[in-house]
Amino acid sequence: MKFVTSDTHFYHDSLLGMNDFAPRPFKNIEQMNATIIKNWNDKVGENDIVYHLGDIALYFVKPQKQAYQAVFEVLDQLHGHLVLIKGNHDSRAFFKYLEGKNYQFGGRPKFAFHDVGALLKYDHRQYYLTHYPMMLGIAPQIINLHGHIHHYAVPIKENINVGVDSPELDYLATPPAFGAPLNFAEVEEIVTKKAREFEAKNNGHS
Repeated sequence: MKFVTSDTHFYHDSLLGMNDFAPRPFKNIEQMNATIIKNWNDKVGENDIVYHLGDIALYFVKPQKQAYQAVFEVLDQLHGHLVLIKGNHDSRAFFKYLEGKNYQFGGRPKFAFHDVGALLKYDHRQYYLTHYPMMLGIAPQIINLHGHIHHYAVPIKENINVGVDSPELDYLATPPAFGAPLNFAEVEEIVTKKAREFEAKNNGHS
């Protein structure tokens, strides 16, 4: 099965607490990290594929490799093969470190890497997976799945924020536990309901 998520921000202590930008109701980063790991692994199978659309972690300690090792140890606990798309808080040096720690299981590597984005075909749609929201113009069969903007949403029906603290998770009849990636049935539910909401607004204005 394939999943998608974004903006886990492991170790990012300044995001803790309730706020409009990135609500994270945790007392400390240990609690946040543990909650995301548990909720992720409760949903994702060992051999599933998870597209992570950037901002994996934010952790400042010296030496830098100590931070990279700590984040690797978190990622290594997560089920699945991780396809990592670079966010603004992810560095090529970090990706290079993970590449050095990479290993194979189930016929695939634990980690795969993309600097900008990835195009994924699923069912009858094409999904362009990026960290930043993309303005794709009139492309009705392409949906941009993105992160970056936390508890905000792009007012365009083809742009879907799949971050762990996205307000668009509220479109789901059963929103996921915090940090649990979305499967593509859930993505489709969000896409459909957001499109209906926009259609209803437009009909109301006509």
